[in-house]
Amino acid sequence: MLQKKRVALMIETSTIYGRELLKGVIRFRQTHHDWSIFLEQRDLTAKPPAWLADWKGSGIISRVTTPEFAKAVRKSGIPIVELTDRGQDYGFPVIRSDDDEIARLAAEHLIERGFQNFAYCGFEHEEWSTRRETSFARYVAQPDKQCAIYRSVWQGPDARTAEDERTELVRWLHSLPLPVGIYCCSDVRGQQVLEACAQADLVIPEEVAVIGTDNDSVICELCDPSMTSVIPDAEETGFQAASLLSRLMDGEKPDELLHVIRPVGIEVRQSSDIVAIDDPSIATALSYIRENACSGITVQDVIAHSGLSRSTLERQLRKLLSRSPQQEIRHVQIKRARQLLMETDLPMDRIAALCGFDHPEYMHVVFRRETNMTPGQYRRNLRATK
Repeated sequence: MLQKKRVALMIETSTIYGRELLKGVIRFRQTHHDWSIFLEQRDLTAKPPAWLADWKGSGIISRVTTPEFAKAVRKSGIPIVELTDRGQDYGFPVIRSDDDEIARLAAEHLIERGFQNFAYCGFEHEEWSTRRETSFARYVAQPDKQCAIYRSVWQGPDARTAEDERTELVRWLHSLPLPVGIYCCSDVRGQQVLEACAQADLVIPEEVAVIGTDNDSVICELCDPSMTSVIPDAEETGFQAASLLSRLMDGEKPDELLHVIRPVGIEVRQSSDIVAIDDPSIATALSYIRENACSGITVQDVIAHSGLSRSTLERQLRKLLSRSPQQEIRHVQIKRARQLLMETDLPMDRIAALCGFDHPEYMHVVFRRETNMTPGQYRRNLRATK
């Protein structure tokens, strides 16, 4: 009879991130039938469970590690993979989302839409939020402008009531130069910002564009307008955690204690689907490029659609984006190519066609010029990190 390994999952199911982590564990278990899983649903700050002291298990995957829990696990000698990203290093192997890359995607999204004023809304004393804040501020840094920051306590006795939080957010929003792009550490935070914008009579996305994190479709679609969100690869994080725990239970030692998992991308919704340009003709031109670049348009098509002269279009785009109209078309095409290389197994000729290139060879040339690697190298590098 197969001797099964007893594995405890201490992962919350109340958040989309936690549920996606569990999906990753399920995916791993589909090819590893020797696991017997016990799911312990606990608050992220809960005390260690009483059963741990006498539990005769094989391994633990935990999102709820506290100093007391870490001490109990060390005493038990049970292998553990840590998914907690709230700050304290307990000396266990850790797998978490790549917060720097998450912030970079948010910054790139807002910059591409022409925003020049930026703000970040996060939580105090939460390392995952602090990492995203630091990276986002760095990616949007400008010589003459600082990224505005709002933080408050997330949980516990020092957390504000919902009404007080909204009042403070309204006050902060009124202090920001408009139009402004705001990146929020989570979808919950993003929802709070959108509600405060409504109370402050700020127009979304024309005056304030908002991006959340986690892509919780229920929260994002309930927002008015619907909220753009960065998509962490929580399922892959869960899968990698299960894979690592399996090796630890077999007696292997981890090569390194920290592993970070790249995000999937951004789900663009109404809260940021705008080009932040004062000149309506330039905004029209950029919207046309982003909607039609992969259909094989030319600069002349952009001029005809926007009604601008070539010289005006060239001058304004270089001023706003540091790119010519032709470079902006290529930029959008290559961004789409990167997405298809990451998310699909389509052959290069099909990707070239979907991105508006007549010949795969020319896409190869442009892609290498834009990214310093070939499309094939880009795809292989992505898969090597999985």
